[in-house]
Amino acid sequence: MARYWEVYLLFIPVAVWFITLCYVPMGGLIIAFKDFSPLRGIFDSPWVGMKNFVKLFTTPSFIVALKNTIVISALNLAIVFPVPIVFAILLNELPWLRFKKMVQTVSYLPHFISWSVVASLIYMLLAPSTGVVNHVIEAFGGSPQNFLGMSRYFRTILVASSVWESMGWSAIVYIAAISNVDEQLYEAAYVDGATRLKRIWHITLPGIRSTIAILLILQVGNILSTNFGQIFALANDTVMDVAETIDYYIYRVGLGTSNNFSIATAAGMIKSLVGLIMVVLTNKMSKKITDGEGIW
Repeated sequence: MARYWEVYLLFIPVAVWFITLCYVPMGGLIIAFKDFSPLRGIFDSPWVGMKNFVKLFTTPSFIVALKNTIVISALNLAIVFPVPIVFAILLNELPWLRFKKMVQTVSYLPHFISWSVVASLIYMLLAPSTGVVNHVIEAFGGSPQNFLGMSRYFRTILVASSVWESMGWSAIVYIAAISNVDEQLYEAAYVDGATRLKRIWHITLPGIRSTIAILLILQVGNILSTNFGQIFALANDTVMDVAETIDYYIYRVGLGTSNNFSIATAAGMIKSLVGLIMVVLTNKMSKKITDGEGIW
């Protein structure tokens, strides 16, 4: 620390942020075991033990939210997570440097757009009477559809918008990892007659597998976390049976009409504990594919 004091000095604001907003609020988890009343305060509210957790798992709306969260997170793992890897590999294979930089720049710009703005764009595209998509459907003889008001389309819209928003930004990490792969390996493989696909499979992917493993661990750790801003902007009452996730449930129960802080805190605690367990398990699994090195 004495040698690199400047670096530690730069880290102080980050440490203050984490301590203030991530560690200090952990004391508030005691609310999950109490019948919390804002008038009485945290310490004077009566203890109820595990009553709030039992109530959670016997509430149908929470079970629905848990199921929706798992389904949406599974779709994100299966579709949204691999897309940036494929995109980074495709960009790496482009021979035109100027075109490659232009595509990369355009692809990560959606990351900086607010979900409220993205939701407005999606509404304009999919509007039943004025949307471009429905105009195309009518041009081919079909009937216009209220896509955002139909449960069977909501998750597809959710995943597609997630891919569009995160693909370019997430690919930056993989592009950086690919740039560290030794070029001599590609040259030797080319001389030996390896095709482009074989070079990708036997050189590029093994070269970035540790990066993939680390990001997978982080993604799995958030298995019960969804993009609240995205769902809040796109969801409506007609699709709430497939749209309400644990994050939305916590918002609705804790800050909505119920104002039940104890139940909301218990739901958040369950989400955090499951995330911790999944991170540990995924880290152990990743050691098998990264030469015994996980995140820690």
